[in-house]
Amino acid sequence: MQNVRRYADIIASIEGLVWLGLAWSISISVHNGSAEPTLAALFIVGAIILFSWAHRPMRFLLRRYHIRKRRTDMWIHILALPLLLAMFFHIMVEATFGNTWLPPKMLLFNLLASAGWLTYVMTLIIKSIIHSIKTPKK
Repeated sequence: MQNVRRYADIIASIEGLVWLGLAWSISISVHNGSAEPTLAALFIVGAIILFSWAHRPMRFLLRRYHIRKRRTDMWIHILALPLLLAMFFHIMVEATFGNTWLPPKMLLFNLLASAGWLTYVMTLIIKSIIHSIKTPKK
């Protein structure tokens, strides 16, 4: 059971990192004015999705309850909360400073999503350490 949790944590963490890479590549593409970073990230994401659905053991592994639960937790940390917080902070900064200094919304979302992913990974590491201390070793 511990291995299933560990695999679920690793898969969800890697998936979150891949989606963060795609989000950051969009910001880099907008900053540079070229679509090459986003296309490269989309090719990587597409290859990973194709592999995970074409490879039968991976497909069965991704259907397990623990992995679906961990992936849902990861999505909450890197998508739901950062979207709400980015909108709130953007409105507050615009109300406070006006339009003189306003960071792009996507950059603010990327920063908050990265912080959410780091929080998610640190939480998983701390849970794993606590669980390994509590369980007796055989």
